[in-house]
Amino acid sequence: MSPEKTMTNTKATIRLSRPCVLIIVMAGVERFSNKGMGSNLVTYLTNVVGMSTAAAAKSVVTWNGVSFMLPLLSAILADSYWDRYSTIAASSLLYVFGMAALTGWALLRTRMPRATLYIPLYLMSIGQGGYQPSLQAFGADQLGIGDDDGDAEAAEPGPGSAMTAEEKGKVKSKFFQWWYFGLCSGSLLGNSTMSYVQDNLGWVLGFSIPSGVMALSVAAFFCCTPLYRQAQTKTQPKDAGRPSSSSPNTIFNKVFKSILAGGKISLPSRERDDNGHAISELELQEEPLKAEQSDKKETQINGAAAPSVARIILGLLPIWAVLLVFALIFQQPMTFFTKQGMLMNHRIGVFVVPPAMLQSSITVTIILLVPMYDRVIVPLINAVTGGTDGITVLQRMGVGMVLSSVAMVIAALVEAWRLRVAAAGPGGGRLGIFWLLPQYVLLGVSDVFTVVGMQEFFYTQVPASMRTIGIGLYLSVYGVAGFLGAFIITALEMATATPGNHLGWFSDDPRHSRLDNFYWFLAVLCSISFAVFLQLCRYYNGKPASGT
Repeated sequence: MSPEKTMTNTKATIRLSRPCVLIIVMAGVERFSNKGMGSNLVTYLTNVVGMSTAAAAKSVVTWNGVSFMLPLLSAILADSYWDRYSTIAASSLLYVFGMAALTGWALLRTRMPRATLYIPLYLMSIGQGGYQPSLQAFGADQLGIGDDDGDAEAAEPGPGSAMTAEEKGKVKSKFFQWWYFGLCSGSLLGNSTMSYVQDNLGWVLGFSIPSGVMALSVAAFFCCTPLYRQAQTKTQPKDAGRPSSSSPNTIFNKVFKSILAGGKISLPSRERDDNGHAISELELQEEPLKAEQSDKKETQINGAAAPSVARIILGLLPIWAVLLVFALIFQQPMTFFTKQGMLMNHRIGVFVVPPAMLQSSITVTIILLVPMYDRVIVPLINAVTGGTDGITVLQRMGVGMVLSSVAMVIAALVEAWRLRVAAAGPGGGRLGIFWLLPQYVLLGVSDVFTVVGMQEFFYTQVPASMRTIGIGLYLSVYGVAGFLGAFIITALEMATATPGNHLGWFSDDPRHSRLDNFYWFLAVLCSISFAVFLQLCRYYNGKPASGT
């Protein structure tokens, strides 16, 4: 084969398939819908529902906590009992139903008890919990490069079967790069457009648009079922009069029958039955929480048997635990940063800037820096250190943790300045809202380092057959941080309460609130967790990923 032809084939393999592109678009739509309904939720709870600032913040962080904890449970179910397609199918419908229910609640708000608001919110959490990790792992499955199947015989013949390990790594890196770009783009649109619609055109419209867009995305997912890798067949059945086993309706029925029955899941695949129909059955196993024993590559790591899921998770828990404070800091833009902006001057001429819109600056920072990381930041690091590989995953996470701590220091200084301006002037709270931009931008920079590093760390530290669980473990950091945030707010309310100000630092009266002290508290917590992280790096540094 000529060199020119070989180069052409290599370039062709790096292109993402149509199913991969569809999954990336769906991920962006999910982020648009989720951020469109959740980024401004604290404003809705305080200004419309009538909650106090502290109660609204606790409600939002607890809701986020549940939303990010459930992916770990759904990931175990998807990898052990069900499969990724059926998990996406069931969770996406529940996700859309929860969004529609929240829109209906906003429409009928005056007739609905306040407590019933949590029903649609937590329906969305359950749907998101199954949707997010399975969609990302399912999108990676569509690459068809054969390395995640665990068995060389299981890989489908095609361009991916002849690729080298380096070429497969490039294909996978390209997928995750565009995946992250899709998430950021969807978040940017959701934060910027929907917060403006909700503040100026109404909450019902502001909730119904994300719900409708998400419903269209789910419909497109089902309609494109024949394109997906595990739904493809090598040849079509000769019996044209019988429905194809790869048709969306057939698969759709099988998915929900399997969920209700709790037993087998049948989806079109590479194997065929006696009638020539492609099937693949995933049966319940007696020990579902063990890595696949049939895969020699994964069950033998350095000559020893592969550890169970529980042992792998326990081994990652120390790093997981120190990242909780970082995840806790990232709750602030949706809660107290937004409330802080509401107390500032956010009018520019005749245009009123919705405080939640400033969350878009985090996403813009990420979108600008992600392409620059490999082209600018890594070469600059190599020039300073004299190396060739930039910084390690753990170093990347550590840099982000330091930047998040600095962001909290800046947030505390800006809030203290706002309090002085409010005390000096009769209007109160007239400091310009754009003074909040530095803390938002710094969090965006720290996101590029720590969040991307977290994704890679938890993805590579588990066997290939447990990659959904690895993604779920990464997302669960934000889930537990949500519960931790609610607990810390409650504890600080009690510790800082004074006669006439029972909410302490989180008082609804801007003259008595001390969010600056809360930000200093978070900065100290983050510094302590970073010191512990440095000690843990001695153990994890150089540790081979269990999935390689």
